[in-house]
Amino acid sequence: MKKNTMIRTITAAALTLAMTAALTACSSQPSSSSGGGSSSEPQGQVYKVGVLKYMDHASLDQIQENVLKELDARSAELGVTFDYADYNFSGQGDGTTLQQIAAQLVSDEVDIIVPIATPAAQVVQAAIQDTDIPMVFAAVSDPVTAKLVADMDAPGGNITGVSDALNTQVIMDLMFAADPDIQSVGLLYSKSEDSSTKPIEEAKAYLEAKNIPYEERTGTNTDEISSAADALIAAGVDAIFTPTDNTVMKAELAIFEKLQDAGIPHYTGADSFALNGAFFGYGVDYTQLGEETADMVVDILVNGANPAEMPVKVLAHETATINTEVCQAIGMDLDELKEAFGALGFGVAEITTAQSFGDVQG
Repeated sequence: MKKNTMIRTITAAALTLAMTAALTACSSQPSSSSGGGSSSEPQGQVYKVGVLKYMDHASLDQIQENVLKELDARSAELGVTFDYADYNFSGQGDGTTLQQIAAQLVSDEVDIIVPIATPAAQVVQAAIQDTDIPMVFAAVSDPVTAKLVADMDAPGGNITGVSDALNTQVIMDLMFAADPDIQSVGLLYSKSEDSSTKPIEEAKAYLEAKNIPYEERTGTNTDEISSAADALIAAGVDAIFTPTDNTVMKAELAIFEKLQDAGIPHYTGADSFALNGAFFGYGVDYTQLGEETADMVVDILVNGANPAEMPVKVLAHETATINTEVCQAIGMDLDELKEAFGALGFGVAEITTAQSFGDVQG
């Protein structure tokens, strides 16, 4: 059964009206009992799946798309329906909107909720606290620090998911392989995102061990990130590092040209940054992450798996992605970079600037 995968962009002002319409549309939908679980005869069963994406940008859009695609594929395979069409939202990076959507999903008695990115997961965690609705998060970099799970191997409670934990050391190693003469590094991130806390600390420790000075600049929205990028350019840094930070990712299309014009390579924690104009991205495969998330949802709903006993999945990092247009513009040699990265055991994927992966794939 093909579902409508249109993402409904909900603003705080229009949220009440949109959700009232959704409730009316959903009142006749058949569903399994609230809170997940298995059925001895799953054939024909309908499960209501809530999906709450933190904000719209290439990384999270890619995850969301592949969660829904995999749910559709598993639906056809198993002869059940994963009904997400009326429960699929973007919080637009707004805390109040996220809270209202999460509360509405609980009120709708969905069978499971899939929050995408750490801020969305933390909001959903609070919303389901007094319910038996399970949660499978996607793209939470540090679930323990975010206090979503007690342990990566034994989460406890009714929460588990798939992590995009970042290997900060590899990014820094590749940065200095590309340019051993780096004299200063800029750290660009949002202090409001828990996902950035650990990798920024790791980057500082790495740089301090090499006696390399660094400049920190932060922001909570695109305008502030743009100003922070200006400050790093003015400080004369030789390279900039950003982890899997949603705020910077949202701003990448607005800042990449100024970094490019200044000749400063931007090293980041996902290939979607490189898609949006960063020089370099290194991180997990978000297509795979979306699929793995959906498979965990299916395991809980159809097979009766217990989230408390399902280890958080952490995907492997394999490929460095270079934006070839930016690489040329800042005067770096792609063949030399491939050789330098290859010496460390890493291949290079090439990408050019676009707004979304759909634009690249045509």
